[in-house]
This record gives sequence, structure tokens and C-alpha cells, in this order.
Amino acid sequence: MRTAERDKMVEDIRAARPAGLARAISLIEDEAEGAGGLLEALHPHTGGAHVVGITGPPGSGKSTLTDRIVKHLRARGSTVGVIAVDPTSPFSGGALLGDRTRMADLATDKGVFIRSMGTRGSLGGLSRAVYGTIKVLEATEKDYVIVETVGVGQSEVDIARVADTVVVVFVPGLGDDVQAIKAGITEIGDLLVVNKADLPGASRIESTLESTLNLAPPRVEPAPKILTTSAERDEGVVDLIDMIVEHLALAKTTGLLACRRRMRAKAEITAILTRDIAKRTEISLSEPGADWYERLQDGRTTPGALAATIWRKLVIEEYEGVEDENSREASPGDRRGEHRRSHEDLL
Repeated sequence: MRTAERDKMVEDIRAARPAGLARAISLIEDEAEGAGGLLEALHPHTGGAHVVGITGPPGSGKSTLTDRIVKHLRARGSTVGVIAVDPTSPFSGGALLGDRTRMADLATDKGVFIRSMGTRGSLGGLSRAVYGTIKVLEATEKDYVIVETVGVGQSEVDIARVADTVVVVFVPGLGDDVQAIKAGITEIGDLLVVNKADLPGASRIESTLESTLNLAPPRVEPAPKILTTSAERDEGVVDLIDMIVEHLALAKTTGLLACRRRMRAKAEITAILTRDIAKRTEISLSEPGADWYERLQDGRTTPGALAATIWRKLVIEEYEGVEDENSREASPGDRRGEHRRSHEDLL
């Protein structure tokens, strides 16, 4: 991507132009050329939004609850970005529920931007592009960015690495009383919401959650709060928003927010490295004449030893490339050798 094109895209994002936002997010989601440079340019404009994660099993009413939350936030004058992570279509590769018909009436609101995206095979309920999309929405100076996960239950612990405040939604009739006592799903939540509280069994879910928290080992972070809502009836949603706001204020004063932001940055860096190393490893194993499989079969190497060899090769090549670009004015031979030796010591 040319510098002028990137600068124009940054300008469109900063101005919150929907077409520019959609194009930038598609670029990031497709891992297209120029996506990395765009995110680098946006980075100084990020970090100002309150990122709220909403997770829970399918059928718990997360989308309806998100819709209600957005409407109440808009009534308060706040701007909102929504990232709705859905299952991936096996045909298009896009978000299977990408139409988000339940949020259609928000589409014309200039203070709201909604984007659906598929998981594309990512575990933990989140798409790898979520980190970049959060940055794009933060760069528009949104007050809130809401990340609604795909809804696969316990495996959605990744949301805890992304959000400043995590809302876990439960609902009567889906076996949530059993899920609640399992480690993981309650541990990641800052707010535990029993939705569809007008249905039979809601009080039992609430009691089970209270018992689970009472039996849980002590934690450094504040204990999760439990509340009931009925998103369809718009009951309890205002109380939930108040608790979300209170949690952010508490997180700022206790240092929890800084810890969460540090964890998010670490997870983003790890995701970038994992993606890049996987791509380059695939290229290395697919090179013409590569006999790694034959060497495995006849016992000349092992998967672990082969992985270590590839890793060493990737690291050395990376530093040789850096030296080729950044040290043309110096004598390259000695410095490159120093980098190679230092990395061999590290490995």
C-alpha cells in the first residue's frame, strides 16, 4: 500500500466514515498487504475506548442484550462500535450470521458502527482480526467497543485477554447451572448476567452462581457481581450499564485496567507472531526438494528437532534481513555474525 493511500485510509477512519471503516476492517480481516502498516499508523490514536466483552452460550440472548445496551448508551450520548464474532460460513468464509437483523435499526445511527466477522477457525470464540478491528474503532474515538463472541460456552476464555470488562450471560433452560460450577466460564467474568429472568429457573441459576462464587478460591481481582436482566423486555439493562461503568472506574483506581491492557497487548503480539511463524513454516516445509518427511520416516530427525531447526533458520534469516536494510552504511559482515552468535546462544 502506498503512503498516500494509507494516509487517506487513516483520514477516513479518524473521520468515522463508514465506507472507510469497512474497507480497513476487511483489509485487516483478510490479512491483506498493507494491513500491518495501517495498524501501525493507527496505533497512536488507540486506547481511549472502554472495551466490553459479552460472552455466553448460544441462545442466551447476547445479541438482544447487546442491542439494548447500545441503544441505552446512545441515549446517554456515548458512541459505540460493535464487533459481532460469528461462526464462519463454510462457503464464503464470512460471518454466518452477518446480517444481524436484530440490530438493523441501528444501522442508520452515525454514532454506531457494527461489524460482523467470522471466527475463521480461531479457537476461544474470537477472530484473530478482532485486535486490529478494536484499534480501528478506537481510532474513531468511540466511547465503547463491544465485542460479542460467537457463543460456544467454556472455550470463550479468550475474551478475558481482550476486554476491559467481561460480561458473561447465562439463561435458564440450557444447562447453565452445570456450566456455572465448571472452572473457566465464571472465572473470566466481571459481571455475571442471568438473562431472560422472567423464565422459570432463573432464580436457581442465580443461586448456583452465588454458591459457585462463595466456594471459589480468593482472587486478586474484585469478585464478579451477579444481576438479572430481560433483554426482550428491556429490564435490568440500565443497571447492567451502570455496573459496566462502575467496573471501569474501579479498574482504573486499582490498576486492573492497566493489567488488562497489558494482557491484551501481549495477546495481540503473540497472535501476530503465531500467524507469521505459521505462514513462514508452511513455506519452508513446502519448498521444492524439501525432504523433511522422508527424514522423519527413516528416523534421521524428529518433529521436535525439525521444528527447532526451522525456528533457528527463521530467526537467522529475519536478522540477516534486518541487517541488510538497516546497516548498509556499516560493515555488514561482523555485525551479522554477532547477531547469529547471540541468537544461537539464545536458542
